[in-house]
Amino acid sequence: MERKAPFTESMNRAVETFVPYISVDCIIMGFDAGCIKILLCKRKESDKWLLTGGFIRRDEGPDDSAYRILESKTGIGRDGFLKQFYFFNKKCNAGDDENLMMLKRLDVEEIPENMVNLGRFVSLSYYLLVKYQDVEIAAEEYEELEWFDINALPELYGTHGMLINLAVSEIRKQVGFIPFGYELLPDKFTMPELRSIYEAILGRELDRRNFQRKMLSIGYIQPLNEVRKEGAHKSPHLYTFVKEKYRAAKIKDVQLMSNNL
Repeated sequence: MERKAPFTESMNRAVETFVPYISVDCIIMGFDAGCIKILLCKRKESDKWLLTGGFIRRDEGPDDSAYRILESKTGIGRDGFLKQFYFFNKKCNAGDDENLMMLKRLDVEEIPENMVNLGRFVSLSYYLLVKYQDVEIAAEEYEELEWFDINALPELYGTHGMLINLAVSEIRKQVGFIPFGYELLPDKFTMPELRSIYEAILGRELDRRNFQRKMLSIGYIQPLNEVRKEGAHKSPHLYTFVKEKYRAAKIKDVQLMSNNL
């Protein structure tokens, strides 16, 4: 029978690897069947769900941590769209279940109660946009991972519902500047598929003709000389993103964010 390391030894190894009390929360979003999906995780012994996340390793930056978590949970590496949108710190109170779940991200056997009352948690929040159909969910043996419709979320730990709402609010502010569909759609897509993403993000219907005219005039997408065979009478035209313009828009957004820091 394998001997388990004493708590102090296990905790010391975790602290040597990770920066204690500084974590990233990752709002991983996909798009399927006209709905924005959020990937949530849950410890098997808990009834509440959490955003995916974890502590920052001592040999990596916060963005690297977010990408590492994305890859470990979905199999998708740095191809996803990532943006840090919020920072907060919170007093650790003994008996606070959310703080206890945060500490368990260190993956040690046991967390003594006095560890939860040593100071503050610092959390950096990211939203990450991924192609739903490319995700291969990989849960650890102690957890569950599941996609949820953004309009039908389960019971979440305290701040995590707030973070999701803030992420959606930030995306809405950027929706006219960054072509978010690039990260959520396959390489070839129809105009109704693109429009449905914007409608899901904005929470309202958009005029079909105006939307198509605006998307084409901005120059982020271009029509292909192809149609999708969907039946005897339906053959919608296919489009693709102009990757060079998308990358330029993404770089400009990063520069604007840096100038505001």
